[in-house]
Amino acid sequence: MKKAVFDHKAKQAFIKYCFFCALIIVSTHAFGQQIKGKVEVIKDPLVDTLIAKRFELNNASGVSTAFSSNGYRVQIFSGSNRKAAYSAQAKLQDQYPDLRTYIIYNEPNFKVRAGDFRTRLEAQKLMQELQSSFPSLFIIAEKINPPKTDPDND
Repeated sequence: MKKAVFDHKAKQAFIKYCFFCALIIVSTHAFGQQIKGKVEVIKDPLVDTLIAKRFELNNASGVSTAFSSNGYRVQIFSGSNRKAAYSAQAKLQDQYPDLRTYIIYNEPNFKVRAGDFRTRLEAQKLMQELQSSFPSLFIIAEKINPPKTDPDND
């Protein structure tokens, strides 16, 4: 008698197991179907005018902001005094008017960096020239802006 009860429970468990496996297979097959649809993008016409305006402004300034690369800058000042940072920048721009300078504020310090050099040697050359004017100079590796292009020099 016990053997018959055991067979009945085993048969019932086997049926539940098969039903569960079939349910898993059917659900994965149903959700696994690729649905092909069509997406239509409706673009505001102002987007094109904004892109054209941005392109026009970049060409007028002679600076391409679309590309940047790794390079070096010379840090000429680092401190918490804002006026001192701006005076260091003005002093450097008086000596080198064509050299780009950048003021970076990382709380609580202002940092003045100069140049967009592709090689460390170029940055070291400027650092040696500035050694007498600015006592604490460092070469910083960071993303730089591309050099200015001269449209007349094509």
